[in-house]
Amino acid sequence: MNNSYKTESIVIGILLFLGLATLGFFISKAAYQIKSADRVVTVKGLAQKEVKADIAIWPISFKETGNDLITLNAAVNQKSETIVEFLKGKGFKVEDITIAPPQLKDLEAEQYYNQNKIRYRYLAKSTVTVYSKNVDLVRKSISNLDSLIKQGIAISSDYEDQSQYLYTNLNEIKPEMIEQATKNARKSAEKFAEDSGSNLGKIKRASQGQFSISNRDSNTPYIKKVRVVSTLEYFLVD
Repeated sequence: MNNSYKTESIVIGILLFLGLATLGFFISKAAYQIKSADRVVTVKGLAQKEVKADIAIWPISFKETGNDLITLNAAVNQKSETIVEFLKGKGFKVEDITIAPPQLKDLEAEQYYNQNKIRYRYLAKSTVTVYSKNVDLVRKSISNLDSLIKQGIAISSDYEDQSQYLYTNLNEIKPEMIEQATKNARKSAEKFAEDSGSNLGKIKRASQGQFSISNRDSNTPYIKKVRVVSTLEYFLVD
């Protein structure tokens, strides 16, 4: 009876020991894995590309003054038509050209109106806008505005009258730029892993980042700089 009890105790003890040892092994292994999972490196990859604008928006504005609205309106319409004919002569299509309603200001209604200093009561501003995919033609035509000046049209140079250039084909270059940004990020991660005596593992997390489009510089707004920064997080392994 006692021998049987002792044998059972020994077996239970052995099993308990093996169970605890196995449990300890898995706990240790899990702890190591958790610790290894915390070993990561976060890097950023930059990709840049210069592209040519594919849309040009060219507002041609002028101002006209007068004391009689009917006469003023006729003068504005006549000069607007002169600008349209100038643009058609340069090769622009009718659908590329838009004439906006004139902006009219009654100077007598202004808060600081001074009858002795203001010669004309009304001030009208008219804008003829070109919206074209032919960016080169727009740029060439802008340099020929002196022919309008010779016809008595004083072109406005206000800030809102500046030409704009747009790039709309971003989707065509996105895949290539994302690939380049990812490659650049991986190079940085590999260098970090090498310097730290580790190997680069799989990607844990990735963020593409936002694309930005800006002028290359103030003198060439028709040349755009496209930029994207991707952020990637890699596991580090021994």
